[in-house]
Amino acid sequence: MTGKAILPLKSVLLSVGLIYILTPTITSAQSSYDTAFRLATKLRDRQINPQPPALLPENSDQGLIKPDSKDTLPTPENTEVMPSESIPATVRVERFEFIGNTKFSQAELTAVTTPYMGKDLSFAELLNVRSRITQFYVDQGYVTTAALIPPQTMDKGVVKIRIVEGKLTEIAVKGNSRLRDTYIRKRIKLGVETPLNVPKLLTSLQQLRLNPRITNIAADLQAGIRPGTNRLVVEVSEADTFTTQFSLDNGRSPSVGSFRRKVQITENNLLGIGDSLSAGYTNTDGSNGIDLSYTLPINAREGTLSLSYGGTRSNIIERPFSVLDILARSRYYELSLRQPISQTPTQETGLGVSFSRQESQTELGLDQIGPFALSPGADTAGRTRISALRFFQDYTQRNETHVLALRSQFSFGLDWFGANVSGRNGVNDNGPDSRFFTWRGQGQWLKQFASNAQLLVKGDVQLAGSDLVPLEQFGLGGQLTVRGYRQDALLTDSGLLLSIEGRLPILQNRRSGGLLQVTPFLDLGTGWNISGNNPTTSTLVGAGVGLLWRQGTFSARLDWGLPLVKLDGEKRSLQEQGIYFSVNYAPF
Repeated sequence: MTGKAILPLKSVLLSVGLIYILTPTITSAQSSYDTAFRLATKLRDRQINPQPPALLPENSDQGLIKPDSKDTLPTPENTEVMPSESIPATVRVERFEFIGNTKFSQAELTAVTTPYMGKDLSFAELLNVRSRITQFYVDQGYVTTAALIPPQTMDKGVVKIRIVEGKLTEIAVKGNSRLRDTYIRKRIKLGVETPLNVPKLLTSLQQLRLNPRITNIAADLQAGIRPGTNRLVVEVSEADTFTTQFSLDNGRSPSVGSFRRKVQITENNLLGIGDSLSAGYTNTDGSNGIDLSYTLPINAREGTLSLSYGGTRSNIIERPFSVLDILARSRYYELSLRQPISQTPTQETGLGVSFSRQESQTELGLDQIGPFALSPGADTAGRTRISALRFFQDYTQRNETHVLALRSQFSFGLDWFGANVSGRNGVNDNGPDSRFFTWRGQGQWLKQFASNAQLLVKGDVQLAGSDLVPLEQFGLGGQLTVRGYRQDALLTDSGLLLSIEGRLPILQNRRSGGLLQVTPFLDLGTGWNISGNNPTTSTLVGAGVGLLWRQGTFSARLDWGLPLVKLDGEKRSLQEQGIYFSVNYAPF
């Protein structure tokens, strides 16, 4: 590359959180003879969803557990109590001995009874000691555990107190039709221990209520047949797990047609075990693409194993390069494992690893030239093959008024399975190849104010250790990055993006649930290369305003962005005039 003006052309396919990209980059000089093409496919790293996660519903724990016909949860029946006639008016008590306690030690329980030791106690006072021990358990959340004074023979001033620890012996599930009982039970059992701790049980029920396959859940904790046992009856209302979404936008690169049509079908409970299958088809005037994804839960802590595949065929239709009849075929595969290591209704931390494979080939139809290398890192037949191992970490924190989502990813390019390596199989000796290292960090923060006003802040950064093939480079410009510029107007090895957007309500229809918001925004991005020359214009700044309408499963958005940094190039498309639109509808 030279330091001359750069006009990147990059087509984008967005499906199930993955962005699959066809990238021709055209380097143009003042004279017409100095023109070169760079073309490749790209599997965008799995990113934070452009739409931030939902806020935590208000009163998310309301009505989860119903007490068993009383104001307090059931405790073991007092079937063993020392008859008062067998005890003198007062008894000299030197210490208490506890039987059946597993949660708290003798020393911890003795500390509760210290005020009663070394004294003459009446039967009523002994019952008060028992009540204090029971209350100690209740205060720690073990509300189904009770202390009893069994019939006994007093010896050397020692009074025995039996601890009957509450146990959950049965979980009965009702109301579910497609979601299997075992799926629900295993997730509830994450909060079950002996003795039964009701706040922990409530937490697992809250977590289950947030599951997208469930709309509501109510639980009734009942006393069991035997003292100290409990039965939990869970009533589940299942969500509709089948969705079809249609979308229209102009977020694709003008090189293959910016107007994008897309349909996506998703089933979030295919086999009744919480597994998901998604299929999507995307079309522009110059491209067609498909994406398939299957996700299998592997444990009750929401660990998942995912397999994704996508393929696209694109033709460059943008003038004047359409006369070259450039064709690109590409596909990707990805196997991903993710495991939450900390999970509550308000916070989640996850770790994961994925292996991705990207393959593409470019051809020139002009004069039937055929396979041709148009991209740095491609071999002489125009093929780019990238194998990469990626380690990612994510964190989400949310409540009723804000949500914070963070993601970090370390990517290691490998020379596995015939991946492109400099100096081998027709790959240029000095160009980038499949051996690389990058770190990418992303973040979103959404703050909810009164009257449906919101503030959205997004950040994205990539740091590379060496030159990258276009598949792995950082793109700036377009609907999801810096508005006011065409899609991926800037393409570099490393980069930084910051976006701030307000959402102010101007119209609300309470009857239909429709909400219209005005969305002023400011986007800033900068990029740089590792060893190659940097673009003449390396920083993009865009500011503007938009309108966002949401009503049920329908949403529509129109943005106008003004480029504050001039970028050379013709402005043929709506993108280059700073106009972006999107329409999404999920009828079922």
